[in-house]
Amino acid sequence: MHLENKKLQLIIVYSHYHFHCNDSLNGERIGLFTMKCPYCEYLDSKVVDSRPTDEGESIRRRRECLSCQRRFTTYEQIEMLPIVVIKKDGSRQAFDKQKILNGLLRASEKRPISLSDLTNVVNSIELKLQNELHREIKSTEIGELVMDELKRLDEVAYVRFASVYREFKDVNSFMAELTSLLGENVTEDS
Repeated sequence: MHLENKKLQLIIVYSHYHFHCNDSLNGERIGLFTMKCPYCEYLDSKVVDSRPTDEGESIRRRRECLSCQRRFTTYEQIEMLPIVVIKKDGSRQAFDKQKILNGLLRASEKRPISLSDLTNVVNSIELKLQNELHREIKSTEIGELVMDELKRLDEVAYVRFASVYREFKDVNSFMAELTSLLGENVTEDS
């Protein structure tokens, strides 16, 4: 996962871990974090085994305490910073990628699009949002990202989604969107 100039926080779950933390922007050491052995509370251990879990989303480490020689497990994962969505009425709520997936499922009903493709679209959008410097984003910007992805994936699903998202008031506004889409296809085919 490529994240440009972003500081990501490591979460250590389940036990304790000893590591140095570097500032991701200029490489300076910003601290030494020590984690205790869960059995004897000694501050140092060695890694016995390390392997990725959850399809590479986290790392599982078997550790051995240098004092009591007991083993324990730590899990490390990247903490995704929360994204707040600013709705059309100005209210705010936490980003929920399930809502995007539900909208994509409705738009692509009876279309030859796999759930895997739709999940990839949702994950791509979430990654784009995580890479933004802003932690708040307007729902209209998310809608445009969804439409861009759908346009590449399936034009019929795109038009279905656009008809709900853009809230077409009449046939003329719907036809204008179709004409725009057809015009883009003629340009691409030339």
